[in-house]
Amino acid sequence: MIRTAGLSKRFGKTPAVSGVTLSVSAGKLLCLLGPSGCGKSTLLRLIAGFERPDSGVVEINAQVVGSRSKLVPPNRRRLGMIFQDLALWPHLSVFEYLAFGLRSQGTGRKRIAEQVREVLRQVELHNHMCRYPHQLSGGEKQRLTVARALATRPAYLLMDEPFSSLDPMLKKEMITLLNRLKQNLAMGVIYVTHDLNDVFELADAVAIMRRGVILCSMDRERLSSISYEDSTAWYMENANA
Repeated sequence: MIRTAGLSKRFGKTPAVSGVTLSVSAGKLLCLLGPSGCGKSTLLRLIAGFERPDSGVVEINAQVVGSRSKLVPPNRRRLGMIFQDLALWPHLSVFEYLAFGLRSQGTGRKRIAEQVREVLRQVELHNHMCRYPHQLSGGEKQRLTVARALATRPAYLLMDEPFSSLDPMLKKEMITLLNRLKQNLAMGVIYVTHDLNDVFELADAVAIMRRGVILCSMDRERLSSISYEDSTAWYMENANA
């Protein structure tokens, strides 16, 4: 389980995250929903280990990995992270791109080949190992970023509006893929979005952020019991509170 308790972060005099407490278990997907600038990405960076909390704690599987006095590096938290920026390297093939991260962790050549092939099968890119980024479609590039996040076999996946630049058809495909991976790999996922549609397509739970705080939350059972129109009104009321 990923758990935060009383997590806070300021930049100068500006509070970015204020007293946030939340949790997500293995095999579950939590959507962080809110308008731009509400603190969603900062919260994700605190969980990932890219920022040090001013107060509160981050725990992963009951171990404190982030606090004012302790900061476990991102590469020791067993997390995969997917940002909006694909950050693909044009000079590396699909296989080389995934192998690079594993090689930097000291993984042996044979094991690298096995893990790369396995993760490419999971994202349906196993026939594209020798291709370069310019030879991939938009959806294939997005699948490659997912493969990169999965290659090191993380326990949890953090996603910062990863599909916001995709057209509706490609986004639907990626959401279907993510739902399948979550079930097959039993990974916990925190998914940042400002799109209520993502919540209905993906979420086991949703938390609305506004001005650095969690205003309210709702589990899947509650979310499924209300109409899209009512949930839209609920979101607008809370997001603009």
